Amino acid sequence: MEQQKTFVIRRSFVVPMGLLVALTLALLVVCLLQGQPLAKVIILAGLITPLAILFVESAFRRVVIDATEVTAFRPFRQRRMRFADVTSLETVRVRSRVFMTLAAGDDDFLIISNSYGDFAVLLDSLIESVPAGAVTDETRQLAKQPPVRQADVFTAWFAVVAMAYVLLAQFSS
Repeated sequence: MEQQKTFVIRRSFVVPMGLLVALTLALLVVCLLQGQPLAKVIILAGLITPLAILFVESAFRRVVIDATEVTAFRPFRQRRMRFADVTSLETVRVRSRVFMTLAAGDDDFLIISNSYGDFAVLLDSLIESVPAGAVTDETRQLAKQPPVRQADVFTAWFAVVAMAYVLLAQFSS
């Protein structure tokens, strides 16, 4: 592999999460301006916190693969693993969710899910980069037809529509 490849969390998930955070924040502001009950404001403030954390984590997460190593970037941390050190590349599939584990020895491992865009390319890149004996048969089989996960995207867009409805209902009350 000559060039560096960067993979990010699918934007089809990140965009609705950003909209959901914005709509929830707008609803909080409207509730404050309308003098809504404190319990409603506290619930919205409590809802915004995990939504914002999930959005930031998803928006800034990326995996970079170059000729010698794979690096997983997450907010405030990164993990790097040299391909020459990888002793196993395994996958675990739970319905349409896939988790790949790159292991180097007993203590060093990196877990990558199929939440990344171009997951098939990511999986193929890892298979061709790690030592051939490190790749399990299950991983090679999975690479032939990697599953596409859309349930989280649907759920995020459903939440956006629901929050927009609640926001509109707040104006009509």
